[in-house]
Amino acid sequence: MVYRLKVAGIERDLPLCPINDELYIGAFILFGDVELTEKSAEALYAMAPDHDVMITAESKGIPLIHSMCRLSGRNRYVLARKSVKLYMKDVVSCITKSITTGSVQTLYIDGSDAEYLRGKRVLIVDDVISTGGSLLSLEKLVAQAGGTVVGKMAILAEGDAIGREDIQYLAPLPLFDKNGQPL
Repeated sequence: MVYRLKVAGIERDLPLCPINDELYIGAFILFGDVELTEKSAEALYAMAPDHDVMITAESKGIPLIHSMCRLSGRNRYVLARKSVKLYMKDVVSCITKSITTGSVQTLYIDGSDAEYLRGKRVLIVDDVISTGGSLLSLEKLVAQAGGTVVGKMAILAEGDAIGREDIQYLAPLPLFDKNGQPL
């Protein structure tokens, strides 16, 4: 089963993947799809509010934020990691739960990144916003660092996120029943 997605002037067939016996999601993968990444970045960046820095969570938002940062002319963005790396000192963390991982995770930013966010207008960028768990954790990380969230953007809003007025996105992505029908 697949879902034909149209976003940023591009069409892609998304395989439908089970979350449980009754609920399926369309697997939206940017990795390796340069055209989709670049066109989505251009369309999102054109809608972006004024900001000083962008942040995303590891890992699927990385190619998107990289392309958006390049378009902005800036040379730095912040990445919230899923584990503490050896180089990280004075780590700031927040617990999250994502529909795609199905488990509780912790997001981490390095102390130097937290310092970089302090006093800045921060744009949160992600590939898909669904339950909003990752988004909420990124908001908390920005607040802990002393930054101010000025916008929340994604290529797709999935499920209940489609009705949210506090996010900007390029296209909706429905959830699906076990027969592949949009809910």
